[in-house]
Amino acid sequence: MNQAVLEQKKQIVEEIVAKMQNSSSTVVCEYRGLTVGEVTELRRSLRAENVEFVVYKNSMVQRAAEQLGYNDLLENLTGPNAIAFSADAVAPSRVLAKFAKTHDKLVLKAGVVEGNVVGVNTLNELSSLPNKEGMISMFLGCIQSPVRSFACAVKAVADAKSE
Repeated sequence: MNQAVLEQKKQIVEEIVAKMQNSSSTVVCEYRGLTVGEVTELRRSLRAENVEFVVYKNSMVQRAAEQLGYNDLLENLTGPNAIAFSADAVAPSRVLAKFAKTHDKLVLKAGVVEGNVVGVNTLNELSSLPNKEGMISMFLGCIQSPVRSFACAVKAVADAKSE
């Protein structure tokens, strides 16, 4: 094999390893049968959530997964796959699952979330969670509710005393 080709393949594997290490979530999905327009629409949706969507040769991804010890991921690396990388642990699952509901040709296969290889069931559970901003607003709502209730009670007592 040509030395330049071998070096190029090593660089691609190193790139995949770096992306997997720097991502909170990596999702493998099969896109066989999607039209160019549908893939473009999917990429646009993913980009809006800061998710990188890349197609690599399965052999390159397999080598990267082996280097990282993600051997459970190997069985899912067959067929035409694309990989979504994100710093957000939920975003790739949420966007891909939402797209898959209306485009049955997109199939979520497996992923790595926070360093753990997960299956389709876990990815579907993650897809039901809101994004980071949504989670923060839900948390703030939970915190504000008791404070608001307490403030209303104090105001009611103050109003009762002033009468």
